Amino acid sequence: MAQGPIWTNSSVGSCIDVRAFAGARLDLLPYSFRVLLACALADGRQDDARAILDWLEARRSDAEVAFVPRRLLMHDTTAMPALVDLATLRDVVAEAGGDPSRVNPICPVAVSVDHSLSVVRHATPEAMAYNTTREVELNAERYSFLKWADRAFGSLEVFPPGYGILHTINLEHLASVADGVEGPDGSVRIVPDTMIGTDSHTPMINAIGVLGWGVGGLEAESAMLGEAMPLALPDVVGVRLSGRLRHGVLATDLALHVTQRLRQLGVVGQFVEFFGPGLDGLSVGERAAVANMAPEYGATVGFFPVDDAVLRYLEATGRPSRHVDRVGFYARTIGLWRNPDDRPAYSRAIEIDLDAIDPSAAGPRRPQDRHPLHAIALDPVETQAGAVPDGAVAIAAITSCTNTADLGMLVTAALVARAAKRAGLTVPAWVKTSFAPGSRAMLNALERAGLLADLEAAGFNAVGIGCTTCIGNSGPLAPAMDGALAGRPEMARVAVLSGNRNFPGRIHPAVMDAYLVSPPLVVAYAFAGRLGDIEREIGRSADGRAVALADIWPSASAIDAAVRQAGNPENTLSAYGDRTGPAPWADIPVRTGERFDWDPASAYIRRPPFVRRSSPAWPRGTQGLAVIGAYGDDVTTDAISPAGAVPPASQAGHYLRDLGVSERDLNVYAAFRGNFEVMRRGAFTAPALKNLLAPDAMPGMTRLSTEEAPVTLEEAASRSAGQGRMPVLLAGDRYGQGSSRDWAAKAPALIGIRAILATGFERIHRSNLIGMGIVPIELPEDWHPQRRRMQPGDTIAATFPDRPGVHAPVSLKHMRAGECLATGTGRLACHTSLEAELLASGGVFPRTINRLLGESAGTTSQRATA
Repeated sequence: MAQGPIWTNSSVGSCIDVRAFAGARLDLLPYSFRVLLACALADGRQDDARAILDWLEARRSDAEVAFVPRRLLMHDTTAMPALVDLATLRDVVAEAGGDPSRVNPICPVAVSVDHSLSVVRHATPEAMAYNTTREVELNAERYSFLKWADRAFGSLEVFPPGYGILHTINLEHLASVADGVEGPDGSVRIVPDTMIGTDSHTPMINAIGVLGWGVGGLEAESAMLGEAMPLALPDVVGVRLSGRLRHGVLATDLALHVTQRLRQLGVVGQFVEFFGPGLDGLSVGERAAVANMAPEYGATVGFFPVDDAVLRYLEATGRPSRHVDRVGFYARTIGLWRNPDDRPAYSRAIEIDLDAIDPSAAGPRRPQDRHPLHAIALDPVETQAGAVPDGAVAIAAITSCTNTADLGMLVTAALVARAAKRAGLTVPAWVKTSFAPGSRAMLNALERAGLLADLEAAGFNAVGIGCTTCIGNSGPLAPAMDGALAGRPEMARVAVLSGNRNFPGRIHPAVMDAYLVSPPLVVAYAFAGRLGDIEREIGRSADGRAVALADIWPSASAIDAAVRQAGNPENTLSAYGDRTGPAPWADIPVRTGERFDWDPASAYIRRPPFVRRSSPAWPRGTQGLAVIGAYGDDVTTDAISPAGAVPPASQAGHYLRDLGVSERDLNVYAAFRGNFEVMRRGAFTAPALKNLLAPDAMPGMTRLSTEEAPVTLEEAASRSAGQGRMPVLLAGDRYGQGSSRDWAAKAPALIGIRAILATGFERIHRSNLIGMGIVPIELPEDWHPQRRRMQPGDTIAATFPDRPGVHAPVSLKHMRAGECLATGTGRLACHTSLEAELLASGGVFPRTINRLLGESAGTTSQRATA
């Protein structure tokens, strides 16, 4: 075995010869690990390289290796808090006598402004222009800050509103798959394109063989400032695909099927790889839909190797031919090129027959709950002509990066709309229709093929380019639906969307149920107007004939012809050629200066109090834990820190009104992530979130005893801490699932929560908790809150180790009125040595500040006791 890196030369550059190091074992290594191996060898990390190969011995490992991403990806609502933190770090460092310029990203960071667009107007030609203008008006202060950051921080690039969703931009434009960098002798060395993103759907880029995944904002901040990311080598689950998708079965159906299967299997925190002959028939767009849903099936990545389909995609999106050749050479040299006969060694493997997949819908409240279409159909009802029926479709949205990056699905949706109109069908007035493509390039493609007009004729006018309905920015319901709900608030209604999540109330606060479907099915349900059996009947034509889904579904040849007509590299090249942004964005003034000039009257941007050198001490020994909140399974980051509209009557609403913000301009919580005062007031206030200690109280409230009136969680935390107890929350399985939302950890820290005890954590949220110094403790199953039946006033006596360690035990006693009701042993949900160090330091900020100031975070004397 070679002991040092060997570089293989070619006309397009030199590439690390992974096989010279790994030998025959390279053929057994999972594809994603081959990327890790190439990175380790290129960086000279021989010990990491050996640990990666040694994983093969048991197909699992406890070893840690360094992951050093070459670039970062953010969107505006995750970039805002991260960049506000960096601006504050500059102040803290300067105030301590340090050099503020040291606070600067060391690798490229791309920020896409895509999460603040709301569907205010729809089904009109001017909808996109109006919604974009309104977006910039509402967010001008935030966007001015982003423009300042674009100038103040090196290596930062901001994509203005209207360019696309960050994952689509990444796929179409930013990702190289293989980077050419100048070596010490001036030659071009080819290294893997690796990245992280502050959005859970970052694995979409795995579709073209780029290794990347979603992280919390705090992890990203550390990486930006030079902290290597330790990776505990995960189990790798192989998914062998065989057969081909039948006509009428789309990438969405495959993604929902994969999500259901893998959630049942259990892959949280693991790598998933797709291989086998079934890949021959899947385009990059189809693979992207499956990879994008990795957080929904719980995996860190959903990885695809490189093959001819990837090279064709790079060409189709305007990458230079020399670069495409470089990618092919790189993939073959490091073993990333897909061979249909490859059978890598996996921790576990399953098989999915593509021929057996049917058109599907997932819901109504979890993306893993997949059903055949007939299974979600409601029984027919008799209603008066024009009346809104029970089970009406309130929202029909073609939206999300997940399903708008596949041109074939968008083309099919337009052809379905064309056929439905020709059949005499109309979309009822109560259905709010919208189309928000993932990028300008996709809009260009539909215009090139003459298909945009068909969507517009059905009311699916482009409302803007951004995330919109998928993240809850669906805007007001149609007047006809609002009117019906005013008289019949109990009426069943649903949303249908081509998104990736459908947690209760996420899509719209007045629409708790939502189904995830492919774009053409969104169109079909819009024409139906109700959640009926569209495979039997969508509606009646002008002559009274029943029209079923099959009647308006286009032929394979029609779809293929339209895709060929729509596809052209110029779609992408023209989309990213001009970076000035829409006129309202260009008109926003830009501040200058190395340090940000904070405005004490700002509603959107405040210097956060948690960016400081001091932190609560590690709770060594036996501590009394005050349980101030107890929750069940599937508590999402949406529920912990809402992203949707700020209710005028809420604590946050009152605060903003006191600042002079009008009710019309209250905006959404996601827009206020640069203002800690708003975010702390919004914590745990989602209507769907129920505190088991105060089930009859308003969200965000709790009880400290059965006799007392409800109080806010923040007041409960303050009173408990004043009595010498650590305020904690209890939860069930999958705590923190959903978006990679750092405010779901920052807000609990601000209101005084010191630890979260849960039977299971989702990966990104667990990392964010550690980053904020909140101690995550995994509970044994018999300590599930619904089994323990906690009552207000109950406490837990917990014995902590002297220093945090990986999976260190924590002994627990459930106490009530001085009596011990149960004992058990939990463990720190701490998976790497760096996570243990972060907990010992009190989180990311004390550790980072002390490092920037040249001090050791572990020995600083400025840490406070609780």
